[in-house]
Amino acid sequence: MELRDAGADDLPAIQAIYNEVILNSTAVYFEAPIDLANRQAWFETRRQAGHPVLVAVEGDEVLGFGSFGDWRPAPGYAATVEHSVHIRADRRGQGIGRAMVAALVERAAAAGKHVILGGIDADNAASIGLHRSLGFEQAALHREVGRKFGRWLDLVIMQRRL
Repeated sequence: MELRDAGADDLPAIQAIYNEVILNSTAVYFEAPIDLANRQAWFETRRQAGHPVLVAVEGDEVLGFGSFGDWRPAPGYAATVEHSVHIRADRRGQGIGRAMVAALVERAAAAGKHVILGGIDADNAASIGLHRSLGFEQAALHREVGRKFGRWLDLVIMQRRL
């Protein structure tokens, strides 16, 4: 497994991974699949802002992706970013997410960021544990701020100072 910067050719695989997450989990609070144009716009926005989009690959297969972006648009928040990592369903639990989060932490530190955040569904114990093991702390618990699959969802904000 290798981590590398994503290119436009990776976007169909990124879209497929993201759509599987949307349809089958509460990792993101979208309900409808996104189209390729959505991922192209997202990718271009990240690139223009100088934020990384990474992919985990084996040969020609994209196993997962991750990125970080601005947490809030006000200048006072410029040193804080929020990351997002998603791994292909058949490759979860194999250390790819850990490697991806660690790489994003390194990229954020190298970019001079001060804090990296992750928003995690409160029922996702595996992701919360992974983040704790990488030095993140729970900074907040937002109760019933999301809704999906006919129920209210709680969001945990994990934070790591860089």
